[in-house]
Amino acid sequence: MHALLVLAAEEGAEPSKTAFYIAGIALAAWAVILAAIGLSRPEFPGSDGAARGVMAISAILVIAAAAAAVATG
Repeated sequence: MHALLVLAAEEGAEPSKTAFYIAGIALAAWAVILAAIGLSRPEFPGSDGAARGVMAISAILVIAAAAAAVATG
């Protein structure tokens, strides 16, 4: 019984890192997608508004991954 209580206490003490994994995978996927589009289309992103949108999405994903890393670390 004591071993189960110790195991439960150890498992409860460490936060789940799922949020960090999801944010990190989303950021990495975004980077790969941007690289593929940017390499295949020299005029990408095409306009100032589109460039701002790409930068905004990138910044949000970076902030989300960093926040998840701090929260789960």
